[in-house]
Amino acid sequence: MCILLPALNEEDAIGRVIDEIPRAEMASKGYKTRVIVVDNGSKDKTGEIARGKGADVIVQPVRGKGMALRAGFKSLSGDFVFILDSDYTYPATHITEMLEKLEQGYDVIMGSRLRGRMGEGAMSKVNLVGNHLLALMTNILYGTRISDPCTGYWGMRREVVERLKLNALGFEVEADMLTEIARDGCKITEIPIAYRRRSTPPKLNSLRDGFKIGKMLLKKRFGR
Repeated sequence: MCILLPALNEEDAIGRVIDEIPRAEMASKGYKTRVIVVDNGSKDKTGEIARGKGADVIVQPVRGKGMALRAGFKSLSGDFVFILDSDYTYPATHITEMLEKLEQGYDVIMGSRLRGRMGEGAMSKVNLVGNHLLALMTNILYGTRISDPCTGYWGMRREVVERLKLNALGFEVEADMLTEIARDGCKITEIPIAYRRRSTPPKLNSLRDGFKIGKMLLKKRFGR
């Protein structure tokens, strides 16, 4: 299995994220864990620290989360793929729960921050309202029952990833993935997850990126 970590200037967090991956639990189930860090043009020691922790590092100098994930998708191995952000907001320990759901026959598992435990100050009120609105929009347009379409925490079968036809450049990549998955008829479920407060300033711009996400949802539903 692969753990895919898109990263931009996360030298303070990337080591903790890698250390938290439940390798022993995966090994007890017979899985070999490969960690891939996509260094998205970092100016700090993100890549160096990741390599020191045993991760494979791919450099994608063109910035944007969509660009980083698409670069990482080209180097996958194993049956299952897990994606989470590299800022230590998503506990990597939830990978074991996601794996159990994939083993039960689901194609895609999403980690829902809105159904889980959110740390104090982890999400602004603006982002919270925006996420609820985008969830409503997604469910109306695509017939899904998703509470957190903008989550950065995913578990997927590798064949699902290989069928994705993505064109998102930035943070709208989650909406791009979800629309492709929904239209493909994949079996999707969510698990509640914990969500920590980010220790450094966020890279996402609530209004600008929220607009891009909404635009992506509409484009993939009605565009050609």
